[in-house]
Amino acid sequence: MDLGQSSRSNDDNEDEIWAKLVPIDSRYQEIELRSQDTLICSEVRDSSNEKFTWCEISGNLDNDSARIRNLSSNKIIVDGTAVGEEVVDIKCGSKLTSGPCKKGFLSYTFEFLPSQRRERKSMKISLDVEHAKCSICLNIWHDVVTVAPCLHNFCNGCFSEWLRRSSTRSQDKQKSVVCPQCRAIIYSVGRNHFLHTLEEAILEKFSSLKHSDEEIAQLDTYALVKSNLVLGIEKKTSRKRPLSSSDEGSGADLPCPQCGIAIGGFRCGRVTTHLQCQGCGGLMPSRPDVGVPQHCLGCNRAFCGPYWHSQGVDPNEYDIICNQQTFRPISDRTISRLPDSIHQNNQYEKDVTDRCIQKMGKTLQAVISDWITKFDNQEIDRSRLQLFHAETITSRTHLCIDCYDKLVDFLLYWFRLTTPRSFLPPDASGRENCWYGYTCRTQHHNPDHAHKRNHVCRPTRGNPFP
Repeated sequence: MDLGQSSRSNDDNEDEIWAKLVPIDSRYQEIELRSQDTLICSEVRDSSNEKFTWCEISGNLDNDSARIRNLSSNKIIVDGTAVGEEVVDIKCGSKLTSGPCKKGFLSYTFEFLPSQRRERKSMKISLDVEHAKCSICLNIWHDVVTVAPCLHNFCNGCFSEWLRRSSTRSQDKQKSVVCPQCRAIIYSVGRNHFLHTLEEAILEKFSSLKHSDEEIAQLDTYALVKSNLVLGIEKKTSRKRPLSSSDEGSGADLPCPQCGIAIGGFRCGRVTTHLQCQGCGGLMPSRPDVGVPQHCLGCNRAFCGPYWHSQGVDPNEYDIICNQQTFRPISDRTISRLPDSIHQNNQYEKDVTDRCIQKMGKTLQAVISDWITKFDNQEIDRSRLQLFHAETITSRTHLCIDCYDKLVDFLLYWFRLTTPRSFLPPDASGRENCWYGYTCRTQHHNPDHAHKRNHVCRPTRGNPFP
């Protein structure tokens, strides 16, 4: 480990320094604490340059207090008191020694730092629970969605069932969908991630308001809103000339090609739900019954290429229709170069992997194909795959380009774990594993550390003292 390194054990997004350890001996660097629970790894003896993880400091940023836990095999000294395995409180100005005595061991002063972010985090948001209820089921939202333009909020399952029944009851296919609360015409609906956070906070404080397990299961079964749905196009006043009879049916200003004419035996009505493609921005009708995937299973985003291809639509006839390469089955994809994002964006590890493949005399496509076969045969632990529905993905699953790159990263991680050292380049075969493995933050800003330690490995903890 590099001098003065600390490792976050929970939230990688909290990158602001909240405290630091200032060494009594000015020859050593300060240790910055960048999360509420930080492992301290540094030199512990003034006679050796070896680094060890010797304690963990947990901070309570709401009241500027902290606790320290000894991780070494020896005692440490906290404010003059020897500390064994117990957890003790520390405050700003506390004196910490990394061993059982001050002679021969390094000592530090613990200091809190002011932070605008901590002031923001302590801000409380007041919300009347009555304003967080779905007007359909009259309970706290579950997987809340917001409709536009009236901006009323409902459970995903409740609104989806309302939408289904509205479509079933309507004899007039051109009839608009209306808001269950105010009866205004709805043009779109989408999941509201901000209100979902408030929903979780309310249920954490008032657990008695939570839906029963049976209700949640039923709501999840009804839920149709996975991405933004377009339910109609808002009419806007125009100063253009009225359409002549020859203009009708041209498809101008219509949500999608099937809103203008029947294609493949289907034409959209006013109550037809539309999905917005994340690849090209165009619209397509939501038709889960046609057997053609319209959502990427890895990220739940909508893509239109396979749907329009199944309907026989010629992309050259329309301005906005997604290229089929954007969204296709895993087994139909080819790959000739390593994605830049693999191995946590560590370009040195990417180069090592590239040289391993070349030394084996294989192509990247051959390596990926071999590991997709292992993936299909359930030979790989999928717990680290950063995709939704990871356990249900197969080689026939449609994935978008972004999710495919994440899958390639995952497969190459396992490729490297199982590669014999004899296939590693000489400058990489003798490296020791970084204690923090692929989670290490230092690899991103310290080139020497990225070269010196192997980061394509699982996180482990080092032995504090021999």
